[in-house]
Amino acid sequence: MVAEPGTTEVRSRHRFDQGRLEHYLCRWLPGFPRHSAAPLALRQYSSGQSNPTFYLQKDGQSYVLRKKPHGPLLPGAHKIDREYHVQKALFSAGFPVPEPLMYCSDVSVIGTEFYVMKHVQGRIFRDISIPEVGPAERSALYIAMIETLALLHSLDLKSLGLQGFGRGPGYCRRQVSTWKKQYDAAAHTDIPAMNQLAEWLANNLPPDDNEETLIHGDFRIDNIIFHPTEARVLAVLDWELSTVGHPLSDFTYATFFYFWPTSMKNLGERSVIRFQGTIETPSFEELICIYCRCRGINSTIPHLNFFLALSYFKIAGIFQGIYARYLLGNASSENSHEFGEMVKPLAERGLELSKRSSFSSKVDHRISGDVFHQSEKGKEILEKVKQFMAQHIYPAEKEIIKYYAEHGETKEKWKKPPALDRLKEMAKAEGLWNLFLPAISGLSQLDYALIAEETGKCFFAPEVFNCNAPDSGNMEVLHMYGTEEQKKTWLEPLLEGKISSCFCMTEPDVASSDATNMQCSIERDGDSYVINGKKWWSSGAGNPNCKIAILMGRTPNSSASRYKQHSMILVPMDTPGLKLIRPLSVFGYLDEIHGGHFEIHFTDVRVPVSNIILGEGRGFEIAQGRLGPGRIHHCMRTIGAAEAALQILCQRAAERETFGKRLYRHEVVAHWIAECRIAIEQARLLTLRTASIIDRLGNRHARKEVAMTKVVVPRAALKVIDRAIQVCGGGGVSQDFPLAAMFASIRSLRLADGPDEVHLSTIANWELRDQSKKLTAKI
Repeated sequence: MVAEPGTTEVRSRHRFDQGRLEHYLCRWLPGFPRHSAAPLALRQYSSGQSNPTFYLQKDGQSYVLRKKPHGPLLPGAHKIDREYHVQKALFSAGFPVPEPLMYCSDVSVIGTEFYVMKHVQGRIFRDISIPEVGPAERSALYIAMIETLALLHSLDLKSLGLQGFGRGPGYCRRQVSTWKKQYDAAAHTDIPAMNQLAEWLANNLPPDDNEETLIHGDFRIDNIIFHPTEARVLAVLDWELSTVGHPLSDFTYATFFYFWPTSMKNLGERSVIRFQGTIETPSFEELICIYCRCRGINSTIPHLNFFLALSYFKIAGIFQGIYARYLLGNASSENSHEFGEMVKPLAERGLELSKRSSFSSKVDHRISGDVFHQSEKGKEILEKVKQFMAQHIYPAEKEIIKYYAEHGETKEKWKKPPALDRLKEMAKAEGLWNLFLPAISGLSQLDYALIAEETGKCFFAPEVFNCNAPDSGNMEVLHMYGTEEQKKTWLEPLLEGKISSCFCMTEPDVASSDATNMQCSIERDGDSYVINGKKWWSSGAGNPNCKIAILMGRTPNSSASRYKQHSMILVPMDTPGLKLIRPLSVFGYLDEIHGGHFEIHFTDVRVPVSNIILGEGRGFEIAQGRLGPGRIHHCMRTIGAAEAALQILCQRAAERETFGKRLYRHEVVAHWIAECRIAIEQARLLTLRTASIIDRLGNRHARKEVAMTKVVVPRAALKVIDRAIQVCGGGGVSQDFPLAAMFASIRSLRLADGPDEVHLSTIANWELRDQSKKLTAKI
């Protein structure tokens, strides 16, 4: 017999008559090899602190046996018959559990009741931080776990035939009482924190203590068998504590490790809960979003403090029970004597959690911008955006991609998919609308920078929140510099999402890296301005809903400096003489989702004088006001794209093998992953610092930082995307992955809003000035 992973020789205190068991199985277990001369092989699982669990094998057939412990037991515990009953109901309903085969109440067979189930071959992760896999696979495993938990909580008790499985309403009250009694019966010394926590829980029961859902009671990732190679749940184990009660008790118990006491980390083999460090992927908030989406419930969960505190009270009670069984001499684990010392810190953490009103996992503190004083409102909106992305945007990706794939060769490709319009209405209804504009959203640039990063993780998300370029920049221009008439006519419908816009600046016939080269003319003719010239890379112009363009052109004035000879003007898209010539592709991509990038010709286009923005010669002044915040918005969305690319890289590296090992095991790939993480973190910190300076001192004082951000972020993102493409191989440059489209989009960003070389010259000039000031000050 090949040793089953995670098993040992049967421990002395758990041994029983193996021959009697085999005889019983031959008689009563259907399909058991009765005529084989091979002996029944038996090993004990090293896990299982409560009900001892054994691996059986005979003639190629594998089974798992669960039994009660020997000796005196705590009241109400170790109900093997309930485990078998609920597992049988779930298996019949198609829920992933091992198939239960038989139950034996005859204690004369092996000394206690037991039941037998089929053995399921797969992966069990005993350390809940899953250090053996990469972050992408770890995230997928935890998501699969939470989706399975949501499925369990969505099952109908009547359909399962489990109407009488629980004791009705009042589950939370009973849980507090039960675990207090269990703890009191097992306590070996006085621990004030446990008594205080029990009292707080009893006095702060949630008002909805009447939910009746089938719950597992000990739902953790180490009680799950996953597919050998896929992030797919094959079976949920250990149903000893299952009952009918409040589903949030399961959810918080499954995620309690996000708040694990620092002093108890790196437990290794010491604990029933093996935990060697912080879990950074996915975040606690993301798991909440996924769970709520799968169950179709509101993602704002009340009374989380109660359920988290209850989870820690329960874990402390379990640990105390393990220690008590050690004192009685019938513990299931060799290290049971160590559990007594863990009860106090767990109770203290439960008390601390009971006083909290918000719960963020450490990974989000790391990137939340707290070091730059993110506002409370910013944190709240960021969390809502994350939830909306998880619940609505990511699930809609396939439908929207399919729309563009089906209409790629028709004029319909410039229209918006119906799913996108639905998402926009939902976002507007939830108040997640126009977040980029501080005067409307109440958010700082730093607040919005972090939100923009989240939206950058999905190519159509910015539009869902009405925060997409160039509309956001155009709305900023009209908000800051537009007249009341201009705002009423164009800004209001843009803010409402009723229309879209484009921005016409770059020209095909001149070197636009020096914007003073622009030749498109804007000439006064009585009560009108007449526009003649060519523009290209006018983003958004292909959208049928694009109704207005902001154009920058030359209004010659020989007495003014070269930076005072250009103006911005509003041009309705249906004005005679305005003609869309062609869409421009970026490495073959037309960017239909954003309305494309068009070449537009203006021939004697006549608009009212009232359409000029701010006044003649003010074009560069407006551009600087528009491009400061807009550039860092681009950059934060780009960081979001880089995060998405890194996730793909890690996922691929965890899935594929070359030369006998997973890709991430090759040192060069591991180094790429590390370098990508470093590059993203550096880029994010610079961008947040830039946003913070804009908030505190204004655009003008952040010019050097804006230029640095504009150079650093696209370069960092392209590095990450290029590495991801390399790891994905041929798939990386195909339509099967978003990486090629990401690369095309972000490569163009190194030209948009000024090429790198212009920004580098600006940075050098500002640095020389700053150094000169320092030198002068010393002299």
